Amino acid sequence: MKGIVLAGGTGSRLFPLTKITNKHLLPIYDKPMIYYPIETLVEAGIKDLLIVTGGRNSGDFLRLLANGKEFGLKHINYTYQEGEGGIAEALALAEHFADNDKICVILGDNIIEGSIKGAAEDFRHQERGAKILLKEVHDAERFGVAEIQGDRIVGIEEKPQRPKSNYAVTGIYLYDETVFDKTRTLKPSARGELEITDVNNAYIREGTMTFDFLDGWWTDAGTFESLLRAANLVYETRHRQGGSAPATAGAAGL
Repeated sequence: MKGIVLAGGTGSRLFPLTKITNKHLLPIYDKPMIYYPIETLVEAGIKDLLIVTGGRNSGDFLRLLANGKEFGLKHINYTYQEGEGGIAEALALAEHFADNDKICVILGDNIIEGSIKGAAEDFRHQERGAKILLKEVHDAERFGVAEIQGDRIVGIEEKPQRPKSNYAVTGIYLYDETVFDKTRTLKPSARGELEITDVNNAYIREGTMTFDFLDGWWTDAGTFESLLRAANLVYETRHRQGGSAPATAGAAGL
């Protein structure tokens, strides 16, 4: 399985912090934000990685990460997303890298406390389809929300006014090779972007979507409030562990 970290976009909600750097290079406590999703993938045994970035500061990722020696890697791949076409558009850029393998996609501003190793291992043995990780939150209307019936997801609604559950879809997605065929069928949403929710609903319609629940806390870091929350959560986790390595990385809820 290969790993893809989506770290493009302009980070407009964090302006002026992002006036001279990419959002994913901002610090979360004592590490750059991008370290956390990379650590999450590596801890799950995924070591063939692609970073999808964009904007004027994309070269800084190469300067910071190089070939990934700090993470025990021999090589990191990079690709460039022009503009802000959405998560699904960024994912489509990874087709050549994926080369018909299964992939684990993680948003570059997602920080998690726990591990995705179990979910990744389950998906390695899943014959086909996709798997997403869910987290129960108190403000589900901010996220893509999964409607669950029994042991299956019957639909995902993006930022609903009246959520059908409290289970938010985190920014961690596991897909088989058909994901790229699905991205080619998408049409831009009202925001003018290709939405990852539409990709997930395509898997749901064909009956091949599975899910798991994420352990521990989870937050994104795309606003001033969540950036501060992420730093505090990492600090508190580090302190609780007596200074050992902090949380690895996932999208937003406690």
